[in-house]
Amino acid sequence: MSEQYFFCGIGGSGMLPLAAILRAQGARVSGSDRSLDAGRLASKFEYLKSLGIGLHAQDGSGLGEGMTLVTSAAVEDIIPDVVRARELGLTHVTRPQLLAQLLNAAHKSVAIGGTSGKSTVTGMIGWILHALHRQPTVMNGAVMKNFVSPASPFASALVGDPELFVSEVDESDGSIALYRPTVAVLGNISLDHHSMDELRALFGGFLARADKAVVNLDDPEVRAMADVIRDPIGFGFDSPGATLKGRNLELLPDGVKFTVATNGDQYDVELAVPGRHNAMNALAALGAVHALGLPLGDAAAALSRFAGLKRRLETVGTAGGVTVIDDFGHNPDKIAATLATLTAQPGRLLVMFQPHGYGPIAKMGEELAETFAAGLREGDRLYLPDPVYHGGTVDRTRGSEWLAEAIRAAGGDVQHIAQRADIGAALLAEALPGDRIAILGARDDTLSDFAAELVGQLA
Repeated sequence: MSEQYFFCGIGGSGMLPLAAILRAQGARVSGSDRSLDAGRLASKFEYLKSLGIGLHAQDGSGLGEGMTLVTSAAVEDIIPDVVRARELGLTHVTRPQLLAQLLNAAHKSVAIGGTSGKSTVTGMIGWILHALHRQPTVMNGAVMKNFVSPASPFASALVGDPELFVSEVDESDGSIALYRPTVAVLGNISLDHHSMDELRALFGGFLARADKAVVNLDDPEVRAMADVIRDPIGFGFDSPGATLKGRNLELLPDGVKFTVATNGDQYDVELAVPGRHNAMNALAALGAVHALGLPLGDAAAALSRFAGLKRRLETVGTAGGVTVIDDFGHNPDKIAATLATLTAQPGRLLVMFQPHGYGPIAKMGEELAETFAAGLREGDRLYLPDPVYHGGTVDRTRGSEWLAEAIRAAGGDVQHIAQRADIGAALLAEALPGDRIAILGARDDTLSDFAAELVGQLA
């Protein structure tokens, strides 16, 4: 493996933690990012510099002999860094290829797959292993609050023993086929980036390549797969055949409580993150550490100190009696879980959902429309700005205007306002004491800044 890496798009949610892990393991790491060139997200790039990572313009000038170029799926072949790497004859790997090299080389590894909840389950497993003094290396697509410090504000990676490697793995580009983990965790399967037949093939292969499979038996698609896997560790609240059975679930305003039972033993679990989906995420994490042979009681106790992830139902602040929440919800499953958790509490919801591209609306627009129409209550408000668009050749015939029409057709109430700033003004004008403003969307780090600005303006 090369000891010099250049990350094109180093600020990306999957790129930054991988760069940080390699740097901490002694490799020389540098990179470029279009957000850096545009002067956005300065604090993120200051953090990368503090790790000893060199930053360059995305014009090919940062590349030199002996480097390996690392790109994410979003990087096109015409980008100057990629062109320059070809001219120099450099090795070029994708982010998942490099991640797979690290994960597959570890003595013990846990890979977390599924449509929704991967980052949270990864964070929970990382925290449990850390709390039980196992010093894992963790690669996550979201910032883990337990590991945030003044020196590490973007703690989406935890650097520990390279022989104990924990990572979420993505099926969207088919790269889940690269991983051969000790433990494969599969939480759920629903429509997102592929057809259901493609997803079944990808996830079935993922489970088959692992030494041990940890599977959610409450999810009908996952349960069908578990039937053909050798000795799976099943978990669930409703499935009598589960190895780890969740019982006595209590949904609280700011958390959940339940018990987990296995082999006649029973342990209490208390979480400081709300929602039934987080109870399910906790069962998945407990299943993974159980598969590694760690004591379940200690693992369950450690979860009470799990602080959650940034942008996962994160309360940004309260001002003037209005609470602002920041959430990564972007596919039907995640949005349904977020809305179910928020509407279970009193107070009107004012939601802004920023679609994470034109492609996703084309792929799952009808499902998104039905999810919003069904998930919001009478009196709640929904606003859609135009989708995230970073240029390129994507078909833009289905945008937020189309999605707004589809939501209305499904019986929902929605306003399409193209500019996000104008939605900010509308939210501030509409919000009354007792309301909650929820900012939903992915692939755009400035959404968190937008949420924080709303709190400031409410104050």
